[in-house]
Amino acid sequence: MCLVRHGETAWNAERRLQGHLDIPLNETGNIQAQATASRLATHAFDAVYCSDLLRARQTAEAASAVLGLTVGFERGLRERHYGAFQGMTYDEAAQTYPEAYQRFHSRELDFSFPGEGESLRLFAKRIAATLDTIVARHAGRQILIVTHGGVLDIAHRLATGMALDAHRNFGIPNAALNWIAHDATGWRMLRWADQDHLSDDARDELSNA
Repeated sequence: MCLVRHGETAWNAERRLQGHLDIPLNETGNIQAQATASRLATHAFDAVYCSDLLRARQTAEAASAVLGLTVGFERGLRERHYGAFQGMTYDEAAQTYPEAYQRFHSRELDFSFPGEGESLRLFAKRIAATLDTIVARHAGRQILIVTHGGVLDIAHRLATGMALDAHRNFGIPNAALNWIAHDATGWRMLRWADQDHLSDDARDELSNA
């Protein structure tokens, strides 16, 4: 399975939390999507899936055009729902909701954002279930998934056994290639954050939403 974070958006550049809000790629993001599509053209995939949010769809459609595959949209691959934090920069969220922001920053598993946001525990459960469903549909095949930084955070932890509440020590750049595999023993890591196809270092999810 190759997992790709969507290309850059204007809100990524502003360090603004996007969550379930539908933000398109910016010019850099479109360039990244095309570069990723060209890099993936030499690989054989059985299927392409992506989040149904616009920034992921635009990135996936560039790849699907090169691969000759139809994109399957999966709502379960959406980013975490950040509740009232959505649309705010990290600094704005910290100033407006200082206690809630601290609980978010500390990766408290059962903290739900004000405004009907999603807890980390429930978000991780959603992502694991969605990936398991996709694997079951295409056992023994190679799949491309285009999604979001938070989803990739969960996928990395599934593949390495890193605890959900441990602070992240790995990168999640826009439009990089991240390879994991699944077999009878579970998930395992193959390669992570391959961005050799990108002309400049892509923004990392640690510094932008």
